[in-house]
Amino acid sequence: MRIVIAEDDSLLREGLALLLRAESLDVVATTGNPDDFLAAVGEHEPDVAIVDVRMPPTHTDEGIVAAVEARRRRPELAVLVLSAYVEQAFATELLAGGGARLGYLLKERVGRVQEFLDALHRVVAGGTAIDPDVVAQLLTRTRTDTRMDRLSPREREVLALMAEGLGNTAIAERLVVSDGAVHKHIRSIFAKLDLAPTDRADRRVTAVLRYLEDAQRR
Repeated sequence: MRIVIAEDDSLLREGLALLLRAESLDVVATTGNPDDFLAAVGEHEPDVAIVDVRMPPTHTDEGIVAAVEARRRRPELAVLVLSAYVEQAFATELLAGGGARLGYLLKERVGRVQEFLDALHRVVAGGTAIDPDVVAQLLTRTRTDTRMDRLSPREREVLALMAEGLGNTAIAERLVVSDGAVHKHIRSIFAKLDLAPTDRADRRVTAVLRYLEDAQRR
């Protein structure tokens, strides 16, 4: 796995590099600004980029803009975005083009090394990884939405774990239920959220985007 890191905090940037190299992962470049990040992506052709949301010069959305541009240039690039706190608008902007090979984690998650590594491997494998704290905040903010009110408490739990990027088997293990029960809940979620019976993976991403979009409007 070839990795480029874009993080303007030098301590966090080097700490991430050390952590990943200790796991025998190949950190091919570390950068502190969007321009150097895009140049590194072009030069090293990494499998995944770890990108801070807020970067120089204005420390607003430069990281997200650079991540979107990197994906435009290399659609196969996996991107794991790090943020100091929940920013639904930025998460929505990043995921709007499709959720495959994308992750959005709070920086505090990096200290939980195994969870961070699991998320990294998940996005490289083609999945999605959204921080549980982001999911929890979105669930709280969207309780008044009539579509969300259709969901049972158990379906909310299942959808929250789906939004984290977990597959059916992992959800079943987390909730201590059968795979069949999880499959039944997910079919019910899709129906209650008015998601057409198209490709199952696409509907999973759409369900997550519904939460992000609803939260952004509120």
